[in-house]
Amino acid sequence: MSTPGPGPEAAPLLTIGAVAAMTGRSASAIRYYEQIGLLPEPVRVGGRRRYDPATVRTLAVIETGQRAGLALDEIKVLLSASPGDPSAVERLREVASRKLPQVVALIERSELVRGWLELATRCECPDLDQCPLFDDQVLPGGSGEKRPPSRTGLSALCRFGQRAAGKMATRKRDEEWLCMPRSA
Repeated sequence: MSTPGPGPEAAPLLTIGAVAAMTGRSASAIRYYEQIGLLPEPVRVGGRRRYDPATVRTLAVIETGQRAGLALDEIKVLLSASPGDPSAVERLREVASRKLPQVVALIERSELVRGWLELATRCECPDLDQCPLFDDQVLPGGSGEKRPPSRTGLSALCRFGQRAAGKMATRKRDEEWLCMPRSA
């Protein structure tokens, strides 16, 4: 993405400190990105690194990619295109297509965990041994289950308690569900 060295009518080269200040990245991070090939080797003036101003944009792409959850190897694929190369957009689509299902799965798992935690905050079981929230398979990752259970399955473990009336409802809004001990 960025190319080292000045061209005709080029903007002045930047020190590593200036690039770091402009991008919010540390100088050590910038050197690391050079080491792994995300940034091209900068020109040296008097033994000191000097960066083309386009490096600032490349670092913005790296930062945005990281915030989007891309690994540095995936970002490297995006940056491997030459400046102005339309195939870069195709690479972006390919990386995004591979990453999106992973993010969707992470969101689904996070929603299950959130639901479990919400139920746990209202648990009224006498002890953890009787609490259905700790039964195997309530949360993903137990006993080798590969597909997480649905939120509906989680809600089925708990029932809304109407203590005053001494009745149990079988369905209610999620925020009103309480964890009740399993019946023996």
